[in-house]
Amino acid sequence: IYLDQSHFGPGVIDGKPGRFTILAVNSWNEVNGHPSGQLGPVMAAARRAVPNPFAVAIVPEVATKWVNTKLSYKKVEQAKEKRMSYRSYAEFISERYHTDVEFLIDLNGSSKTYGLAPRSSVIVPNVTPFSIESLTGSRYDSEELLNSRHVVVDTKMNQARIYEAAPRALVVTDPDAPMLVTANSALVASFPITPGKPQFIKFGHWELKNCVQLPVWRYDQSLLDGKGRSNNSMNIPPGPNSPVGIIWAGLSVSGIGMHGTSDPETIGRAQSAGCIRMANWDVVRLPDFIRPGATVEIR
Repeated sequence: IYLDQSHFGPGVIDGKPGRFTILAVNSWNEVNGHPSGQLGPVMAAARRAVPNPFAVAIVPEVATKWVNTKLSYKKVEQAKEKRMSYRSYAEFISERYHTDVEFLIDLNGSSKTYGLAPRSSVIVPNVTPFSIESLTGSRYDSEELLNSRHVVVDTKMNQARIYEAAPRALVVTDPDAPMLVTANSALVASFPITPGKPQFIKFGHWELKNCVQLPVWRYDQSLLDGKGRSNNSMNIPPGPNSPVGIIWAGLSVSGIGMHGTSDPETIGRAQSAGCIRMANWDVVRLPDFIRPGATVEIR
């Protein structure tokens, strides 16, 4: 929870430390000048940041506008909908608090979790909630500080690392002294990602061209198969269960961007067709760190 709130994303908060937790710990250590592998953030969290790992949340009334229990899995039917909503209140709450339905069941039991409704109370991870109702479909403009930043998308590590304009050297060596690790204050955030399939990855340096909330997704199976555009495309409406999630950050290479996902638990596992996928609760924070004009390096 402390890592998540410090913008070093550990992936789904589910009480099970895994690869993304380790990457987040290493990012925190890097920024604070601790050797890799140390548990500095554990001590920091215990000292001042997370007095209680859990909180009690109330399912808000606005959830009724974002839950559709009859949402089809068929693209033809989805194209007829107004919104790609959540399919249950449990899904709404789990994404709101950066976790999954399975962990809600661990905390609350299955009957309570599956029986959630507006005004129900539920135990959740103690994080700042992702409030989907605050999204309006607006576009993000360029900002001088944020458009000078540099993003490194590491397709081997499955992590996006956001730096100030000039990344600093991470290790200082002296032939007559032991290796010293210096605090890397240029690293401002890191988040788990899933890259595209190897044949579709566009390695290199690109510019962030646009960033928009609640994008409409043009579904074209031929394009996803790498065969180019066809005449059989359809528009899938915006929403949290859209395959591109709730934010689209397009790059200067056609059809490639950083975006959200309908399946946060698959981040780092299932590959996308060609883009960089992030959990919706992570990608919604992206415009706080970068804006159009920023450099995105895919390596």
